[in-house]
Amino acid sequence: MANAARRASRAIRRDFGEVENLQVSLKGPANFVTRTDRRVEEILAEDLRKARPGFGFLMEESGAKSGSDKEHRWIVDPIDGTTNFIHGIAHFAISIALERAGEIVAGLVYNPIADEMFTAERGRGAFLNDRRRLRVAVRRSLSEAVVACGIPHHGRGDHERFGAEMARVQAAVAGLRRFGAASLDLCWVAAGRVDAYWERGLAPWDIAAGLIIVREAGGSVGDVDGAADVLRSGNVLAGNDELYRLLQTELAAATTESPAAPVKTA
Repeated sequence: MANAARRASRAIRRDFGEVENLQVSLKGPANFVTRTDRRVEEILAEDLRKARPGFGFLMEESGAKSGSDKEHRWIVDPIDGTTNFIHGIAHFAISIALERAGEIVAGLVYNPIADEMFTAERGRGAFLNDRRRLRVAVRRSLSEAVVACGIPHHGRGDHERFGAEMARVQAAVAGLRRFGAASLDLCWVAAGRVDAYWERGLAPWDIAAGLIIVREAGGSVGDVDGAADVLRSGNVLAGNDELYRLLQTELAAATTESPAAPVKTA
């Protein structure tokens, strides 16, 4: 996984420099970035297929492809945070997860511009660049917490619901942040850079690797509304055990109470 990500990152770094130049052109960088996305996915698939010929794939651009090994598949996002990439914002990542019999057992998220590689294997912990052991932050109060979120795009998601949730959470926490790359949001929870994170309407390749990285860093991660399968629902919530519980309570209250209602902080 690491070898594949590093080889693919060479194409990303090269094209990111070109994207920055295209910001001032009338045509813009969108079509160029689409080609980059596909090329990076092809590089990742080629290397992963060589390493494990029988494994299947679930990829953002190419969809699902079964392999001879029905228990294993790679879940791949070649560039998570494409909108950031298009605008020359250096906050995006390659995301690769390994699923075994329906359970995520390994994950890698790599920001090639920052050269930060987050990795985890089930039962072996989570690490940054193979050196620093990751642990979630230990804050227990929402009033001291910085929380990351995702904002629904134009034409997608429930904007009214998000507005109510944002108003509720914003009144309870020390700060609210929107970074634009779900895989990195999860890794930043694992690294203690943010205390918690929630977002709705994500695809499996957005969050699969990040899920195990958070869990192996000692955090809780699951569905915002308590559904059994967060990969299927795409509505993710992550944090330490206490903040996970508190934030889930606030988000549930946002759907049943007025956004202007008083908010109790922990």
